[in-house]
Amino acid sequence: MADSKPLFSLDGDPVAAEALLRDVFGIVVDEVIRKGTSASEKVCEWKEPEELKRLLDLELRSQGEAPEQILARCRAVIRYSVKTCHPHFFNQLFSGLDPHSLAGRVITESLNTSQYTYEIAPVFVLMEEEVLKKLRALVGWSSGDGVFCPGGSISNMYAMNLARYQRYPDCKQRGLRGLPPLALFTSKECHYSIKKGAAFLGLGTDSVWIVKTDERGKMMPEDLERQISLAEAEGSVPFLVSATSGTTVLGAFDPLEAIADVCQRHGLWLHVDAAWGGSVLLSQTHRHLLDGIQRADSVAWNPHKLLAAGLQCSALLLRDTSNLLRCCHGSQASYLFQQDKFYDVALDTGDKVVQCGRRVDCLKLWLMWKAQGGQGLERRVDRAFALAWYLVEELKKREGFELVIEPEFVNVCFWFVPPSLRGKQENPDYSERLAKVAPVLKERMVKEGSMMIGYQPHGTRGNFFRMVVANPALTRADMDFLLNELERLGQDL
Repeated sequence: MADSKPLFSLDGDPVAAEALLRDVFGIVVDEVIRKGTSASEKVCEWKEPEELKRLLDLELRSQGEAPEQILARCRAVIRYSVKTCHPHFFNQLFSGLDPHSLAGRVITESLNTSQYTYEIAPVFVLMEEEVLKKLRALVGWSSGDGVFCPGGSISNMYAMNLARYQRYPDCKQRGLRGLPPLALFTSKECHYSIKKGAAFLGLGTDSVWIVKTDERGKMMPEDLERQISLAEAEGSVPFLVSATSGTTVLGAFDPLEAIADVCQRHGLWLHVDAAWGGSVLLSQTHRHLLDGIQRADSVAWNPHKLLAAGLQCSALLLRDTSNLLRCCHGSQASYLFQQDKFYDVALDTGDKVVQCGRRVDCLKLWLMWKAQGGQGLERRVDRAFALAWYLVEELKKREGFELVIEPEFVNVCFWFVPPSLRGKQENPDYSERLAKVAPVLKERMVKEGSMMIGYQPHGTRGNFFRMVVANPALTRADMDFLLNELERLGQDL
């Protein structure tokens, strides 16, 4: 059986393998990069799940298929996938396509190495440290540590685990039985990963104390003080505050200086979840939104969002210089982290993380930075702000559009009020009827494939749209299209 060649296998046939890959890359360039970024093409081609299963023919069979069939399947996968690089994809906190970042991702996938030892990833071990050093410098630290994580949620969980370990290092061996009841504090606008992390780490969601926010969604330091006192009165031990720089819905930035003062008074670890807003640090015009971030103990920052570095690119940055990451997570596996290697074993960074295999996430950001320079990335951030302000001003000029709040970031939150509801704000069922508008418009735009924009309820507010201005290719024409398209889709409501 070892000598029998599977049908259509390319194993041992480098010429055929190269031909296939050239064809696939050609399809990607044509269908994803050219068409996928064209405003004249659809953002998505919606199909119901059962029809999509049939079109894709998802079943895995015992016999392989011919290269022509494989290429057809590649085209189908692209055709029915959402084009997140499209200029009318406004649905998430990430969008767009940076060609240099994509080049980095292609190289990363092709080299297929794991970022845990210098011996198998020498280029990327050195590169990751240089990129992290640059990000730390933007935070305001001249030294420290860090690691790229598989997403901002994991970065936040790492920060929670590190804060707990720093206070109670015995917990690594003894587990929860060696701990008093702990308390961590975050705002009601925090990312849901904070509660998920508390559950995952065994702290329990009851250990998360929710701090009030003001009308703009910013944590209120005076209520943080109150919550800390309440937690202590109930017998819990406060250990961490997680502030947010760029909340998911409203795009709010917590007052870090005041929060840092509270943490300093109580001896608490300050983590800043800047997964969304961290890239604002590149802008001399807008970085004041993160004043005080240099006082944090840890920072989560996702360059795959506002910088368009490509999924995924999520950094956890630490002010710590005591090797806390390795102490907290290391297990000294002798088959991987031998201490008698012929090079400096401090370069084997894999024991800093809870993963074994770890994908390379630094190259796409490094290559993009090399091409754009810090100044180019700064312009990218400033341009996003400028387009958001343009959208707000245009929105105010049109009947039927109502801002939720004046934005300070690139999240523009608003209601579209259809013709049948205009001037009827005093009606008792107005809010209930208005909340039904966004879901209807979302269904229409997705099924037409014209654009994608997210919506959500928020506190006592009914469903409203959250426009995210993040794609570096956006223009004023795209902002105008958004407003025109909502008017078209909702003219009969």
